[in-house]
Amino acid sequence: METTKQILPILREEQIRAQKSHFPNPQISTLLRSFLSHFAQKPVPSIHPSMRRSKIRFRYKNRIFDEEIEMENYRVCLCFTRKFKINEVQIPMGVRGAFARFTGDGSLMTADQLLRFLIEFQGEGEATISDAERIIQRIMQRRHHIEQFAGHALSLDDFHHFLFCDELNSPIRSWVHQDMGAPLSHYFIFTGHNSYLTGNQLSSDCSDVPIIKALKRGVRVIELDLWPNSTKDEVLVLHGGTLTTPVALIKCLKSIKEYAFCSSPYPVVITLEDHLTPDLQTKVAKMVTQTFGEMLFCTQTECLEEFPSPEALKYKIIISSKPPKEYLEAKGVEEKGKLLYEEDGWDKEFLDIGSDDKSESDWSEYSQDDEDVNDFDHNLHQFGAPEYKSLIAIHARKRKGEVRASLIGDPKKVGRLSLSEQSLAKAAKRHGTDLVRFTQRNLVRVYPKGTRFNSSNYNPLIGWTHGAQMVAFNMQGYGRSLWLMQGMFRSNGGCGYVKKPDILLERWPHNQVFAPKMVFPVKKTLKVSIYMGDGWNLDFNRTYFDAYSPPDFYCKVGIAGVPADSKMRKTETKDDEWTPVWDAEFWFPLTVPELALLRIEVFEYDVSEKDDFGGQTCLPVWELKPGIRAVPLYSQKGEKFESVRLLVQFQFV
Repeated sequence: METTKQILPILREEQIRAQKSHFPNPQISTLLRSFLSHFAQKPVPSIHPSMRRSKIRFRYKNRIFDEEIEMENYRVCLCFTRKFKINEVQIPMGVRGAFARFTGDGSLMTADQLLRFLIEFQGEGEATISDAERIIQRIMQRRHHIEQFAGHALSLDDFHHFLFCDELNSPIRSWVHQDMGAPLSHYFIFTGHNSYLTGNQLSSDCSDVPIIKALKRGVRVIELDLWPNSTKDEVLVLHGGTLTTPVALIKCLKSIKEYAFCSSPYPVVITLEDHLTPDLQTKVAKMVTQTFGEMLFCTQTECLEEFPSPEALKYKIIISSKPPKEYLEAKGVEEKGKLLYEEDGWDKEFLDIGSDDKSESDWSEYSQDDEDVNDFDHNLHQFGAPEYKSLIAIHARKRKGEVRASLIGDPKKVGRLSLSEQSLAKAAKRHGTDLVRFTQRNLVRVYPKGTRFNSSNYNPLIGWTHGAQMVAFNMQGYGRSLWLMQGMFRSNGGCGYVKKPDILLERWPHNQVFAPKMVFPVKKTLKVSIYMGDGWNLDFNRTYFDAYSPPDFYCKVGIAGVPADSKMRKTETKDDEWTPVWDAEFWFPLTVPELALLRIEVFEYDVSEKDDFGGQTCLPVWELKPGIRAVPLYSQKGEKFESVRLLVQFQFV
């Protein structure tokens, strides 16, 4: 009697003999691939205590071999046990077809054949034979513990393993590749709101920890609310008028200095909401100057005629605030409206761009909800501290009265306009082209309305499709809106600056500009093939999704963009499979692909309760690399799972 480990050298000898005779035996190749897969570096793990093995016996060339099949057991009501066979991973037909095409229906893929696959199928025109050899070496190290490349080739299982490795086969580029020499107003900028809060907007702690986390994730705009302490001799950072516990300003500044460029060399903007006396403004100016030194970007003139480029501002800290005129002694919540819980119903999609929010019926054309506007006691401390004013490189201004009046740019200088999410929606609906035209030279910052006490967020596409650069988000929250934000800024190597598409920067005849609700012809169609998923059995407990059986996964795929392009599709549900194979195709005609984001979400079907979340990702369509790609999935808070990923093919037709 012999074990399956003893048959491996026999099968290898048979395969080598068949290859030398130029008559490969398909039965031997199939058996060998099956056994190599079984004894690969990451076999189906027996990490669950309920797994049991059942023995089977088979004959090959008059010799008898024993094999064990893994079964997964689930106990029901302490009386019954349900057994589920752990099926061998089925390689999708699309992967098999690509392997057969470039190997000439052979059993092994050489470096030359892999190079052809990379260039012709994956669209990697700059790939070299060295790249192909490096990939083969990495796979051999991982799967077979072979350290040096010595003419090795990939089996079908090795090839499948390579395609499923996001380190070697990522869906988007991981480096900065856009032009970084244009003015700041030509970029979307990764922006945080109340960056110091650890949780909700009313009672959570203020700390430098969320600031550090944001900077590590590539956030480039940090907001600090400055308030005096009770004796009015020190400066604290806190959310005014709430129960949030304060943190010292100097602690936040030192953390920003230490972590500002840990993930990106491009400039960090600190937006200050100032509620200080001139004496404390002078103290802030001294702290900022001493902390950042030569890192601080200061202008030679009071106002900039044009913004510098991110390239010119590398490793610089920029201060943005409203020029000081008066000390705001108190400020209440000025916005009224229904609190939106973003997680109410996973299937609820975003509102159409420019649509009315029915809960905001009390909106006024003349509302002043700008965080930067101070309307209290204009006679107090009218001029502010000159040392503080000289540090402000990006001036925040807003004209009183109609929103449209604030959208009339000054041809001799540039600045920043702040709008709440409601004001943005109104401006987008009533003055959409004025907003796009204004953002071609000036910066627009959008912030969540004050009634989002639970730190939820809003639809960022309304801002982006109208050119708003600083769409400020509560980074400590989670939900679909934040997933879109994270997806947008995976673009351009995750540096925190994404070049706005030309369509938002162009002036057409008669001074016309882009409007999101314009009807455009289809520019291209994105075909998305969802082949399979894997890794849940490694990252989740066996009963996390279902206490009585393996999970039943399905996948939702769709586009978030201009209204004409936004839609969602869904695969069928695969029952009782930790490694579901969907082999589903979806077609998405795109009229404005430059502003489209691909949404992918996985759920586990539940008959009696809300479907369980199984992972998500959001990818910028303009960054997608064609071909079969490994797509890693993320948690609800945007943290990358260690093992969970999908195998997806992208094609532009």
